[in-house]
Amino acid sequence: MSAAPVARPGILGIAPYVGGEAHAAGVERVIRLASNEGALGPSPEAVAAYARLAPEIHRYPDGESLGLRRALAALHGIEAERIVCGNGSDELITLLVRAYAGPGDEVLYSRHGFLMYPIAAQSAGATPVIAAERDLRTDIDALLGQVTSRTRIVFIANPNNPTGTYVTAEEMKRLHAGLPPETVLAIDAAYAEFVDRADYDAGIKLVRDARNVIMLRTFSKIHALAGLRLGWAYCSAEIASVLNRVRGPFNVNAAAQAAGLAALKDVAWFEQSRAHNAEWLPWLQEALTGLGLKVTPSVGNFVLTRLPDEPARNADAAFAWLKSRGILTRKMGSYGLPEYLRITIGREEDMRAVAASLREFLSQP
Repeated sequence: MSAAPVARPGILGIAPYVGGEAHAAGVERVIRLASNEGALGPSPEAVAAYARLAPEIHRYPDGESLGLRRALAALHGIEAERIVCGNGSDELITLLVRAYAGPGDEVLYSRHGFLMYPIAAQSAGATPVIAAERDLRTDIDALLGQVTSRTRIVFIANPNNPTGTYVTAEEMKRLHAGLPPETVLAIDAAYAEFVDRADYDAGIKLVRDARNVIMLRTFSKIHALAGLRLGWAYCSAEIASVLNRVRGPFNVNAAAQAAGLAALKDVAWFEQSRAHNAEWLPWLQEALTGLGLKVTPSVGNFVLTRLPDEPARNADAAFAWLKSRGILTRKMGSYGLPEYLRITIGREEDMRAVAASLREFLSQP
């Protein structure tokens, strides 16, 4: 038998990203709380816009996503020419690393940061570097302490997934001030729309005044368009020029552009989704705390909770118990948090169901 093709060094050392589960055998109705998807689903206007594109799928999409970029610019008071759209923010993360890091370079991120950061780094031949956290929160001093002459990109998810904690605007400014001008600060603000804190900023102010900062956003969470894969970035003109050179010419499909534009216009649905999360996030946190579980304070649309250590009541046992009842949560072993489960905020009936099921689980003899 002839030899098989050989991948570049380091590729086979990548642990593939595994998303949250979507199916539970033998269960009639599955409650999906594993992937931080929007609780209320997409705007009806976005669904209608998507459907209207059906007769036009033989046409190439607008390669510049111009209408969507203009709408984003008007909504956020930013420049359309400094916005780059992508096939989900995951693509933009990959493109950023591919453009700015390679063999011999380092990509820095927080200990429990999004798994796509090290995957993107390794796929480009760069070395992922981890900075310790403090109380499941990004530690600015720890990040700065890991910066070297080889650091090309610093990724910081704000709010962070899976912990739900956040970094203040002043802390982010301090991080940026401590970085060399040639190091890119990538602020992944996928959950920004859920945050209601006076000391939080998604990154727009910092991007506007700096040449080495990029803010990443997504339509997957509050706009509930995860299935269409739509993300965007706001960055300096220099970084935008680089990303537009390395992305595919038609990287955002026409249906995603149309649905995204309609979602931005449906302000009432957006506010309803925000209000729903503002009600049921604290409800779930209080319910879990009332069961004696430790809950990490979250500003996203999910809760990270620590289960007991004993085998019959630990995170693996709780996950299996919930799954057997059709409730899908996310195990956190791949993030270095095997004692924890992450639970997405869903509809009212979903929240009451997961709380009741965990109560039953923990009360077993």
